[in-house]
Amino acid sequence: MVVLTKIYTKTGDDGTTGLGSGERRKKFDLRVDAYGTVDETNAAIGMARLITGKDAGLADLDAMLARIQNDLFDLGADLSTPPTDEDLGYEPLRVVEAQVARLEAEIDTLNGDLSPLNSFVLPGGSDASAPLHLARTVSRRAERLTVELADAEPGQVSQHARRYLNRLSDFLFVASRWANDKGAADVLWVPGKNR
Repeated sequence: MVVLTKIYTKTGDDGTTGLGSGERRKKFDLRVDAYGTVDETNAAIGMARLITGKDAGLADLDAMLARIQNDLFDLGADLSTPPTDEDLGYEPLRVVEAQVARLEAEIDTLNGDLSPLNSFVLPGGSDASAPLHLARTVSRRAERLTVELADAEPGQVSQHARRYLNRLSDFLFVASRWANDKGAADVLWVPGKNR
């Protein structure tokens, strides 16, 4: 259980932050950047939910997004606590296969309502779709940083965390199309249109 009694601690005034393991790292450290960008993804999804939460036709999508937001806190906890042989005094929270599988099933559910694409989709279309596209691009950045972290610190990033982020951007792409009247309001790229 998380208990926050004091919001500022002043411990970061020296330019470092504490990982879940208690280790201190620079605030620009790759690991901190990775889980910080996961947090940014979560905030972008929160912006989309301001719209999906008010539209009865998007209630199922909003419920999926709520589950994802919770998963992203799990993912942030996972990334902020590198594996260690030391006793941390608690069991670190890790993303598990079931979370990846659920995300895949939800992608399939939404995608089942969509027509196949014959062009790339421009971000936008509807009030809900535009912020979902933004969340997709932020999640891709989180994935790139996490993959870079996995390369920089071999064995220190779980396969499930990487797979979850890869599926998340796929989910957000499909969700943005689904929010565009199940693809009918997609704005398609026309190559060379303005030459």
